[in-house]
Amino acid sequence: QVKFVESGGGSVQAGGSLRLSCSASGYTGDCMGWFRQAPGKEREGVAVIWTGGDGTPWYGNSVKGRFKISKDNAEHTVILQMNSLKTEDTASYYCAADTQLCTNTPPTFNAINSWGQGTSITVYS
Repeated sequence: QVKFVESGGGSVQAGGSLRLSCSASGYTGDCMGWFRQAPGKEREGVAVIWTGGDGTPWYGNSVKGRFKISKDNAEHTVILQMNSLKTEDTASYYCAADTQLCTNTPPTFNAINSWGQGTSITVYS
């Protein structure tokens, strides 16, 4: 059983920044990521990182160049730094832990079995 602890959500003006953190205790795999879902919209992959070593993170097209995913020193903890936020980034953001996210490109977030409770991000103009 994986237990997720997510933090860092909130509201920010467009152009601002937010930082999300996620720890997944009980997880034994080596891949973590974030997806988001806005009301009435489909799940959208945000970023994925291989936590078992070095590698190039994957980013969704809509966040490339603005968001950065990184590994924390703590085991199975990832950080999502979100800069230059736009109103269209408003959504609930979910941390995911599933090795299959690092198997396919793009990652198949609809097929994962383990994710957190989500944290809400609101970007206002």
